[in-house]
Amino acid sequence: MQALPQKELVEELKMQWKNLWRERIDDKVRAEGIANKDYSKLFIDRGTVIFATRNFKLLNFREILELNGVNDANRFVLPSPQVGGWGKFIRTIISGQKPLKRTRRAWQHQDTEKKQQQLKKGGRGWLHF
Repeated sequence: MQALPQKELVEELKMQWKNLWRERIDDKVRAEGIANKDYSKLFIDRGTVIFATRNFKLLNFREILELNGVNDANRFVLPSPQVGGWGKFIRTIISGQKPLKRTRRAWQHQDTEKKQQQLKKGGRGWLHF
């Protein structure tokens, strides 16, 4: 019963999160990204530095979910590619495997020797003078 309202809450938070990053103000002089609206559910006020090159705390969506009371926030947020997930699985497991089927098929086709066609005009070529 509680999973559906919780899922709706997470979807609403995701929409606000996307809007926060899409509609931010980029200050090129200070090399900062600043929130242009109040995002009350994300606990971010207008004018908060959300991205900078130094001296700031990076926002974490998982922490925001936990502050909103979402149970098992890890279920809704994918892990980073360095920690795990599909990208790491493909890099470590699938990329390391040798393509066995292709090599087998290639050897089978190489072994069958093709019968060459008879040369036209006895192999003398196409142009004759």
